[in-house]
Amino acid sequence: MSNRPRIHITQPVAQSAIDRLQAVADVRWNPDPLHIMTRAELVAAARDCDILFCLLHDQVDAAVINANPRLKAVASMTITPADIDIPAATARRLPVTVIPALLLDDATADLAWALLLSLVRRVTEGDRLLRSGIYPGSQSCYMEGGGITGKTLGIVGMGGVGRAAAARAHAFKLRVIYHDPQRLPPADEQQLRITWVPFEELLAAADFVSIHAKLTPQTRHLFDDAAFARMKPTAYLINTARGPIVDEAALVRALRDKRIAGAGLDVYENEPQPHPELLNMQNVVMTPHTGSAITELRAAMANVVVDNILALLAGRKPPNCWNAEIYDK
Repeated sequence: MSNRPRIHITQPVAQSAIDRLQAVADVRWNPDPLHIMTRAELVAAARDCDILFCLLHDQVDAAVINANPRLKAVASMTITPADIDIPAATARRLPVTVIPALLLDDATADLAWALLLSLVRRVTEGDRLLRSGIYPGSQSCYMEGGGITGKTLGIVGMGGVGRAAAARAHAFKLRVIYHDPQRLPPADEQQLRITWVPFEELLAAADFVSIHAKLTPQTRHLFDDAAFARMKPTAYLINTARGPIVDEAALVRALRDKRIAGAGLDVYENEPQPHPELLNMQNVVMTPHTGSAITELRAAMANVVVDNILALLAGRKPPNCWNAEIYDK
């Protein structure tokens, strides 16, 4: 039997990352990119490994963490380990590692703009029509959508992704307003050509509202019935941040009652299951949480996880430890 450490990866990741791990450890992984491991499968994997390398939708609860007293770490390929029981890991002084947020800033901003453009100009709807054999007169009123240039973009959350999204907005001659509890310094606002406004004012003024806030107790269901009632009936909502920031049932009601014009979504309140009514709405463009789905970026993300694991195996504090307080005791 090998004395090398054992690592289990919950879904396939970049081969370059696997190769680095295989140089120092015995590595197993779930080969199916469409299969999210069940709780029972995660418990079984944890029992048979020293380090669990997990991805976005893995539910690593206390039963998984405590399945193996020899488990040394949970290495996550997420920015925020929302589905990992951090208190249970910390109680065992088990490090939980993550990846830095700035890796995903540009990719997530790009996807937000892809959703906005596809939604407002009805790109995906036109694609479906054409593939079904319908080719409406190119200058008829049948496929008219909204305009973008010269309108107002409201950004909720002005962190790295919000800043990247704002920088892209000026190519469309958009007025950019934003809301964040921590207002940027005046010099940053001037450089980005953005204006801070209260949340209610942003909702009322924006033609496009793009969410780039963190999920906190304060932002959970920030977009509820009251928020949608304040938006223009011609406005569009884009969410590439975290699903629970939007009350999905309230969003369905707003779309169904035409209180807003449409939504572009990459994240969902109860992933991986979006609200079933969203699936049949023509004024919704949806992607399956693919903000980081760029080959080079996903490889970089996986290799950051490997950097964390190699540090752990060498007995060092990993560079991206979520519960770093375990090293202070």
